[in-house]
Amino acid sequence: MPVQNESMQILSNVRSNLETCILGKSTEIRLLLTALVAGGHVLIEDVPGTGKTQLIKALAKSISGEYRRIQCNPDILPSDITGVSVFHPREERFFFRPGPVMTNVLLADEINRATTKTQSALLEVMEERNVTVDGQTYPLPKPFMLCATQNPIDFEGTYVLPEAQLDRFMMKLSLGYPDADTEKTLLTSHQSGQPVDRLEPVTNMEQISAIQAEIQNVYIDEGVTNYLLSIVRKTREHPAILLGASPRASLALMNASKAYALISERDYVLPDDIKTLAPYVLSHRMLLRPEARLESATAKSVLEYIIQHVNVPISLGR
Repeated sequence: MPVQNESMQILSNVRSNLETCILGKSTEIRLLLTALVAGGHVLIEDVPGTGKTQLIKALAKSISGEYRRIQCNPDILPSDITGVSVFHPREERFFFRPGPVMTNVLLADEINRATTKTQSALLEVMEERNVTVDGQTYPLPKPFMLCATQNPIDFEGTYVLPEAQLDRFMMKLSLGYPDADTEKTLLTSHQSGQPVDRLEPVTNMEQISAIQAEIQNVYIDEGVTNYLLSIVRKTREHPAILLGASPRASLALMNASKAYALISERDYVLPDDIKTLAPYVLSHRMLLRPEARLESATAKSVLEYIIQHVNVPISLGR
């Protein structure tokens, strides 16, 4: 059954808007929109210069969202992100000065360059959508999405993201280099300035919030749910895996699959939705045993093996 035409048109407009300035990355744009609709956060791991920052900035402009960027480094403090209480001498009381986290789309650039203490300041933000300063809790704007980037090559002066933080990212993506034709088109499009600067909004925060609420009405059959759970549970049982996907990962995969179905103009989840999204939702949550890494195994290769050996439900009972 098709979903509401208005919602589909809005998502199509956002996707088309992004594709005008982020060329040749339709799959990654679709995944980013999936995370947005599902209310999740995204970690983009790639080498410098592949368009990570431009993609997030373009998303914020397309949805009329407030956008803030944090350049992470070892000197940045938790209060530089969450905000701080400032004493006002005339009124003899403290006022809360909001940090950059009080926004709709927050980009934490090179998040692994921030210290573990600063990284931990984002845990409450990602899970609870609140910040607590001096015992006072402040809600974040709605909707809120954290997008973080990190460089997989340069590890000097970096701090490994703890598993608890990785588990709060709904997806982990990589853009990669464009092909030759796309890169040539990219050069042409930049001759008159940055394409992202010319983008116009195609929707607003109220419409995005309404679309996010629609995923509650997307149907997932019990057979598909069991299929999802089988994949997740086998990540905890495979001999090459030291730490498997958590129950939070199961919820993330279910919500992402519902959002993906919505973007695909369906109000029900297919097993193919699970198979498509599982590598992006589960791989970064899996920790391999040292001996498996020595044998050149990766989380994605192990997960691919698991998916191939889990029976796909035939009847959806819809």
